[in-house]
Amino acid sequence: MVDRRTAGLGAVIPDPLLGDDEPPAFLSTRPGGTSSFVIAVDHAGARIPRALGTLGVPESELSRHIAWDIGALGIAQGIAARLNATLVAQNYSRLVIDCNRDPRVATSIVTMSEWTPIPGNVGLTPAQAAQRRAAIFDPYHAHLSALLDDRIAAGRRTILVSQHTMTDVYKGSQRPMHAAVLYNRDRRYAGLVLEALRAIPGLVIADNEPYYVTDETDYTIPHHGEARGLPHVEIEVRQDLVSDAAGQAEWAGRLATVMKSAERLLFGGP
Repeated sequence: MVDRRTAGLGAVIPDPLLGDDEPPAFLSTRPGGTSSFVIAVDHAGARIPRALGTLGVPESELSRHIAWDIGALGIAQGIAARLNATLVAQNYSRLVIDCNRDPRVATSIVTMSEWTPIPGNVGLTPAQAAQRRAAIFDPYHAHLSALLDDRIAAGRRTILVSQHTMTDVYKGSQRPMHAAVLYNRDRRYAGLVLEALRAIPGLVIADNEPYYVTDETDYTIPHHGEARGLPHVEIEVRQDLVSDAAGQAEWAGRLATVMKSAERLLFGGP
């Protein structure tokens, strides 16, 4: 039996990483969704595999934004229900392995998040890092890849939406924007989403701030969207606005309307 207090701090971790009674790496709903949209949630869950204990991190820290995108899954589920869209969401914490980072970059498995050290991620061997990738990162992205390839092969119109949320205060700095629209090389759909959100009175919508998509800092949009030439957008909503079900429903309704109107402008039609 692995001691949950010390797992990740030199303990021997079983192979496979996830126990038979633990959730799979991802959840997927509405695989036959009739809309154009596929919604990916890279940081949907805060779970840590039992074998890794708490990664040496206090439980209070594991409920914060460093562990997951608070409210992102609720928003995405609301959008998917309104649009009959396919949803793929990662179940495990970004502190185990970040499913929106290329595994080859240092921030794939962080040793410090904001001001919080992650002791269970210090000094990992290549085999330990590969085990996390095989258990969590690879199944999620393999499923998303297969889903998108199947849609393309069937001639189905597809727009990839990467749903995220951001903390309202980062390293002591208050973020003024209510939401942000992110993209990299291809702005054709993201630009329409940005314009539609900025047309809503009272909202402050950032353009590629406080983050922007790059090959090093992101994986889902470059690997799944840009590589296939699919229209796409990454959306960030401030977490204090979506920390409860009411806020998530409000933003799900707002984003579903905006996404649909941007689709019409991009492709034409009703």
